[in-house]
Amino acid sequence: MGTPFDPDLNVDFPFRVGADGRTALTGPDDHVRDLVEQVLFTSPGERVNRPDFGCGLLDLVFEPCGPDLAAALRITVQGALHRWLGDVVAVQALDVTAEDSALRIEIRYAVLTTGTVRTDTFATGAAR
Repeated sequence: MGTPFDPDLNVDFPFRVGADGRTALTGPDDHVRDLVEQVLFTSPGERVNRPDFGCGLLDLVFEPCGPDLAAALRITVQGALHRWLGDVVAVQALDVTAEDSALRIEIRYAVLTTGTVRTDTFATGAAR
């Protein structure tokens, strides 16, 4: 007999098996963080049924980091989050820092369904 359906639980990302041997689940706020991570680290063209999904952050791995790249990414990330998650989150602050070969993105956002305000940091390159 399975567990009862709980609409407040979602499949965790990245997919993994939990300690109980079942698909790992996560709550609504952590699920939204997972969605933000997917938008940031998915390159357009990577998803067959949604070829325009993502913001292409990883396409810039070999670009020279600096203030110009950080400013361009700030606009790109803001646009992608608004386009793909505009009905899920309200971005309150977005800071992109480019240092050497690393990008650090700090996002403060409100989860619209719960009202929770979160600040999450995502990094590429040596910043990870």
